[in-house]
Amino acid sequence: MAKRPSEYVETDRIDGVDHPRQTTRLIGQDAALAIVSRALRSGRPPQAWLICGPPGVGKATLAYRIARYLLAYGASGQGPADLSVPAHDPASLQVAAGSHPGLLVLKRSADPETGKLMSVLSVGEVRRLSGFFGMTSVAGGWRVAVVDTADDMNDAAANALLKLLEEPPSRAMLLVLSNAPGRLLPTIRSRCRRVNLRPLNQADLAAELARLLPELSAEERASLARLARGSLGAALRLAGGDGSMLAQEADRLIENAAGPADIPALFVLADKLARITDGLDTLGGFLAQGLAERIRAQALNGRPCLDRWVGALELLNKRFARTGALHLDPRQTLLTVVREINAASRRTGPV
Repeated sequence: MAKRPSEYVETDRIDGVDHPRQTTRLIGQDAALAIVSRALRSGRPPQAWLICGPPGVGKATLAYRIARYLLAYGASGQGPADLSVPAHDPASLQVAAGSHPGLLVLKRSADPETGKLMSVLSVGEVRRLSGFFGMTSVAGGWRVAVVDTADDMNDAAANALLKLLEEPPSRAMLLVLSNAPGRLLPTIRSRCRRVNLRPLNQADLAAELARLLPELSAEERASLARLARGSLGAALRLAGGDGSMLAQEADRLIENAAGPADIPALFVLADKLARITDGLDTLGGFLAQGLAERIRAQALNGRPCLDRWVGALELLNKRFARTGALHLDPRQTLLTVVREINAASRRTGPV
């Protein structure tokens, strides 16, 4: 039987907001939804989808929408073209509760010895797919598995997933979520049909924030939308806790990269991060997102010689991932990353 939500850590849950499996609204992703809808309702959908896009733009929401439709109507045109399923439908109720026997969700779990969130999606978790897809489907229906996210897999887990993709079972669908599909094995990418979710435009994001955060002023919501860079999830996280401060710190580190590193200020920031749950990971995410967007904008404007900045971005991602996996000193990671960003700025100019 699929794991119930209480058995894994819901890293995508935001206080005060419905979890993606309970969410029926998919904002600003009509193009991606139309592609998936045509495939599902044709009766011959691919057996694996690679759902790509930045964090917080609706990948999990789309995956659960697909799952509800398949579990309610199968791969047929019996349901609506927008893949919606009534809230009172048994499939919707069971998916929302995390109790549908035809749905398996694979996420990083808590270490049974320490209780802390594991740094990777382990091979043991991925191997559960074989047993799940080998079960007889309920009432001749479909079985759906969500991998959230494939970016968290270690090498052994990636190879286990690839083996399953090479021999896909019938009447089963695998929904693979990824924030950075370029890092996945090419053979995994080639065996999935890819659908890309884009950052939300400012109008869609502002309208949804007005619905979800009516207590905030229009100016506060506009600030959140700007910092979130098209990610509804990021905007909602910024609205509470220390997210806004960390996003501003990330922007400041990038904007000041041309000058010498302010070591005392970095030590103060490192001490702040140590007191914030997942503070270093959150700052790393904002830094990576901010750099990636600036590099992309410069490339679209025709600026040459961005290889050093691309290399700095890759190093940044590796540094933060290694720090989390090996429990290294966050202060040293922060200093190293800032020095690498500063070096790239001095040699090739700011982004």
